Amino acid sequence: MKCTSKPIISVLSLVIISMIMTGCSGYSFRDAYDYNSRLSAFSYPHMGIDTASPFAKNLCVVSSDSITNGTELTGVEAVGLFDTSSCGTLYAVNVHERLAPASLTKVMTAMLALKYGHIDDIITASANVGKIESGAQMVGLKEGDRLTLEQALYALLVYSGNDAGVAIAEYLSGSVEEFCNLMNDEALKLGATNTHFANPHGLTNDDHYTTAYDLYLIFNEAMKYDKFREIIGTAEYTTVYSDRDGRSKEMNIKSSNLYLTGDKTAPSNVTLIGGKTGTTNAAGSCLILLSDGENGSKYISVILKANDKDVLYDRMTKLIEQVP
Repeated sequence: MKCTSKPIISVLSLVIISMIMTGCSGYSFRDAYDYNSRLSAFSYPHMGIDTASPFAKNLCVVSSDSITNGTELTGVEAVGLFDTSSCGTLYAVNVHERLAPASLTKVMTAMLALKYGHIDDIITASANVGKIESGAQMVGLKEGDRLTLEQALYALLVYSGNDAGVAIAEYLSGSVEEFCNLMNDEALKLGATNTHFANPHGLTNDDHYTTAYDLYLIFNEAMKYDKFREIIGTAEYTTVYSDRDGRSKEMNIKSSNLYLTGDKTAPSNVTLIGGKTGTTNAAGSCLILLSDGENGSKYISVILKANDKDVLYDRMTKLIEQVP
């Protein structure tokens, strides 16, 4: 069919461009993303535009399970190994299955803090930092304690302090509820459409879930911040902050990542940069890592719902050993 109205063509073209160029328009995915293919580039020579960049141009895309070299990793529910340099997927099993992420949730919390906050800002802890379920990992914050956002981020990512997660959420959004709205909006913008957050720390909630693939998307975004990469590679951290009366309080924490502490031996074929751990009864043992390969590529590896910590680290080592 021959089109005779150039103005109509231009308007339609603009609409199409605005729909596919998500990075420029602020549009976020609110329906399930089609992981089976990357969006094709389009040409608009009459508008002086050669191509429109697809959403997944610089992302790994996974449509089905893919097991490298036939190596099956038992005792875990979901596994992914992604080459962020070539956008290749080396290993994928159940990466789109919705699961509880435990403290891997804190990757999103930290990313938002670095995106919207200032690391030198002072956070004043509210009474809510103590209103967390019994037995949860806590760094020991009390109502009225004052610390910088940077200190809170170390408490969040190194020690996995759930109270630090609440303090950061209230600093950024005024309440945990509003912060969760921000978390979910940002997840959609990243294409993490199988994710829903109900808290900033990852303690069990029926409405709190994500997938191994969505965690790759979130972690990949967090990697853009130098401070994030610095903190997730920290084995021990000591600092001083103040209580409500201005008295000094010391924080001396050790990483929950057993590779960093030397309690588990990291794979020899990569340089481990760091990562985030997570453990709850519902989520099992979880871990996401960033590694540098000998070939110059960077790799994100994630395991969800391992039977226990020993299984988690054994399978993670075997997974990363498949990096070429």
